[in-house]
Amino acid sequence: MLRGLRQLDSLNRRRFLEHTARAMLGVSVLPAFARAAEEKAVKPNPPGGNTAKNVIYLYMGGAMTHLDTFDLKPGRDVQGETKGIATKVAGMQFGERLPELAKLADKLAVVRSLHTETADHEQGRYLLRTSYKEIATIRHPGMGAWAIKLKGARDKSLPDNVLIGPEGRHPGAGFLEPSMTPVPIGDPIAGLQNTKQPEYLTEASFGKRLELIDKFDSGFRKKYPQKQVEAYSEFYRQATELMSSSDLKAFDLNQEKDKERDAYGRDRFGQGCMLARRLVEHDVRFVEVSLDGWDMHTDIYEAGKLPEKAANLDRALSALLTDLEARGLLKTTLVVLGTEFGRTPKINPNGGRDHHPGVFSGLLAGGGIKGGRHWGTSDEDGFRPADDGVTVGDFNATIAWSMGLPLNLEVFSKSGRPFKVAHDGKPLVKLFS
Repeated sequence: MLRGLRQLDSLNRRRFLEHTARAMLGVSVLPAFARAAEEKAVKPNPPGGNTAKNVIYLYMGGAMTHLDTFDLKPGRDVQGETKGIATKVAGMQFGERLPELAKLADKLAVVRSLHTETADHEQGRYLLRTSYKEIATIRHPGMGAWAIKLKGARDKSLPDNVLIGPEGRHPGAGFLEPSMTPVPIGDPIAGLQNTKQPEYLTEASFGKRLELIDKFDSGFRKKYPQKQVEAYSEFYRQATELMSSSDLKAFDLNQEKDKERDAYGRDRFGQGCMLARRLVEHDVRFVEVSLDGWDMHTDIYEAGKLPEKAANLDRALSALLTDLEARGLLKTTLVVLGTEFGRTPKINPNGGRDHHPGVFSGLLAGGGIKGGRHWGTSDEDGFRPADDGVTVGDFNATIAWSMGLPLNLEVFSKSGRPFKVAHDGKPLVKLFS
């Protein structure tokens, strides 16, 4: 079996099918919609966990400053211009540009002792999403792909793994089946594109094209009767099913009232958070939303930089948490905020903060998390962890644990190498009690 899988050139195969679908069907729905005729899902049964049915992961691209958001150092020279404000939780301060989140601090678990070894953006992003260092010989899966692999695809027409925002170098499904790749939504305001048949293509013509594709592809399926190949055939069935599905309305933000859309903010991140809420309402398992622009090496406090990004985050995340709770979804939806590393405590001569992997912050809320607390602390200048240090693998293991994914299960790549969902990370289980 393994030898047969090694014979497949999955990348070329995927490109071939995408091209054929566009050329012959007149549509360009991505093959990530495929629900594979995959091997049966592992039935994880870890001790505890399984508190989160769905995950919304908010990725702060460019390395969010911890000292100006969730790990303030009042009275220290490193604090810069940011002042602290009281939150709903006694003794917990947030940066002054996060007033709405301060009101919701009782729902948040702030991890202030994250640390990593890389100060390179690309490597940091890859590690954050996969728990593994980026190497040339293999591509590791992101968390959404792991969830589908280990828990199985849900029986519905919508995808289980969605990526909202301009993130071109996401690891996707890695070495797992291509059907587990996240479906990309570049602009949440525009929604899911290319899901309608061209006006010139009638239902009868479309059906004939599907039949032709099936005949054209049958020789390859017979030559390589592998489950990965079957997954590509399943793509056509799932794509056509989606095109006629009423579930497509989940991607249409015009279904929402203007007042509710305004509450999230009319920027792409705010609307992406609203779209994420709509998708988990439709039982989409894993949704990632990106807010780029945190790489502030110069004039960090000028208009358009930290003030703007913090305002975007404050408005959208507070609206998301409030909305999820009002709809009864927060208990079963884990909301995560992550970034690749932190920013230097010392303000540089250009008025900005540089890359700092020594310590940074993340957030967890909902999905069984008990809010109103910190995990770990950084030292007096926010330079390194002072206690309860958390690796990226630990952070991801916490997400996986909340989803009920088996942390110790080894899954083998086509090259025969074993990998685990969060590498060797240990979950922060005390955050759930």
